[in-house]
Amino acid sequence: MSDHGLVDAHHHLWDLRRRPQPWLDEDGNEPIRRSFGMADLRAAATRPIGGRPLRATVLVHCLATVEETRELLALAADEPLIGAVVGWADLTSPAIGDRIDELRAGRGGTRLRGLRHLVQGEADPAWLQRPEVERGLRAVQLRGLGYDLLIRSHQFEQGIRLAERWPGLPIVLDHAGKPPIAGRDLHGWERQVRRLAAYGNVVGKFSGLITEADRRGWTSPDIRPVAEVLLSAFGPERLMFGSDWPVCTLAGGWNRWAATVDELLSGCTADEADAVLGGTATSFYQLSSVPKGA
Repeated sequence: MSDHGLVDAHHHLWDLRRRPQPWLDEDGNEPIRRSFGMADLRAAATRPIGGRPLRATVLVHCLATVEETRELLALAADEPLIGAVVGWADLTSPAIGDRIDELRAGRGGTRLRGLRHLVQGEADPAWLQRPEVERGLRAVQLRGLGYDLLIRSHQFEQGIRLAERWPGLPIVLDHAGKPPIAGRDLHGWERQVRRLAAYGNVVGKFSGLITEADRRGWTSPDIRPVAEVLLSAFGPERLMFGSDWPVCTLAGGWNRWAATVDELLSGCTADEADAVLGGTATSFYQLSSVPKGA
């Protein structure tokens, strides 16, 4: 997939008629408290970035349920734009390997490219180092999948230990570790993200940032310091664009975020932009090996 098209490496879908999303009941989520499907994404994602139109996406689960992951994989089987799915399975279960194998053998299972757990909601500061979790991560690695690391800025220590203890596990930092943009104090986040980026098995997602800023009043200069740190720490070849749609509609939407990314990458070379906008995601999620119609 080297056609200079755009890969959205992080978006969500949900159908509230089939599966409730309890997190949508939180205050502030009223604008996205409805179903979102691929037709909605196509209607929202109309702006190219650097002249690159959207050509592939990575669909990421919302809920900690295998049932939702099965539904997303089945959806991906019928949707050529979805190149990969990041799902959920219980990493603490002794049967995690069997569960992954079942998902991969099911409808759309060839699209499963990674797993994720909502570590941001775990109170244990060493959740990722629990023996039962590490057993699950071993199953993920042995099956050639990646791991999406979803942590907040105060949880970097366990993410760093994860990268150190599992050098053979491909890891992507979701939403850049959710830097406290609205608070305008990025020093602690920058120090930690640079420590994590020192591990070569870790890449970063340039996503989920505008909802960490002042959702109504943010401007591109608010995001620029984060972009500069990410480009410096990971390098373009280890950084990937993601929209976090439809959550991003809480802070301006897909096209506004795309325009901001276009501006923030304006100093990159064509090759560097290709990496951030498609190459890194294609490599990490093995998009070029996804059989169409599978």
